[in-house]
Amino acid sequence: MIKTLAVVGATGAVGRIVLEEIVSRGLPYQNLKLLASARSAGKKVEVAGRQITIEEMRPEAFEGVDLVIASTPDEVAAEFVPWAVQRGAIVVDESAYYRMHADVPLIIPEVNPEALHRHKGIIASPNCSTTQMVVALKPLHDAARVRRVIVSTYQAVSGAGLAAQTELADGTKAALSGNVATPSMFPYPIAFNLIPQIGSHKQDGFTSEEMKMVYETHKIIGDDSIAINATCIRVPVMIGHSESIYCETAEPLSLDQVRELFAGAPGVTLVDDLSSKRYPMPRDCQDKPDVFVGRVRKDLINPHGISFWCVSDNLRKGAATNAVQIGQLLADKMANVTA
Repeated sequence: MIKTLAVVGATGAVGRIVLEEIVSRGLPYQNLKLLASARSAGKKVEVAGRQITIEEMRPEAFEGVDLVIASTPDEVAAEFVPWAVQRGAIVVDESAYYRMHADVPLIIPEVNPEALHRHKGIIASPNCSTTQMVVALKPLHDAARVRRVIVSTYQAVSGAGLAAQTELADGTKAALSGNVATPSMFPYPIAFNLIPQIGSHKQDGFTSEEMKMVYETHKIIGDDSIAINATCIRVPVMIGHSESIYCETAEPLSLDQVRELFAGAPGVTLVDDLSSKRYPMPRDCQDKPDVFVGRVRKDLINPHGISFWCVSDNLRKGAATNAVQIGQLLADKMANVTA
């Protein structure tokens, strides 16, 4: 049992879902604290039928806290996480700030739960696009060792926050009225458009989002030799990231084997019947915790090649759900220690 659980960023889009997931998954705690910036302090949020007053996030607010689940921008995480760790709390951080720190485990519970024991007070949750891809690749890697991945992502605007969702809605209304809305969250209008850049220019023509998929996958799986080539695209979808993935395995797998591996994998739901027009789509996967896989095919020439389509709610498994699942692992560990 967690004595005191703190949620940082509880008023944000992901933070609100974190609270929903804590309740729906029954994450055990005795006391719950909600922390946010000074402008949100004093507001009340209902959690499991109780009204909880948000406290300002200050160093002393973490006194007596056992576990923190945090959804904040990188610069906020850089400041407050040390406050919590210095006071004895374990922090599950959803920002990108600590993900590639050598002493911070980067965890997806269905993929590398064993990394939990290496934490020194901070546990990072991966990027949303990385998370769903690695959950889908995990059964193939365990069975036949993934050696190469080519992925194109089609990422919903919610990955850029609530303001981005508003921009898509307003831009769509404007376009349907024959007008063009001036974008502020994106470099170009996103309504009825695709933008083949997410993040800043990083290296060799790749963006920061694309390189996150490379580096984070290597760290989570523990294999830097996997060749990964990512192209990340922002699409006019509210919620739900989609990915077209081609991978090659060291050992060939039959199509039936691949489907069986997906069907039996934790956190994966197989929806794959082309003749009946059944495959994952963002609108069907919203508010669901799994990674959905379909359009499964073998390469027509290379016996080691596999193609598939995967979709997941980027605010759930890509963020809030994964963080709460990590919290559940920690709660189980605490229970075993005290048993």
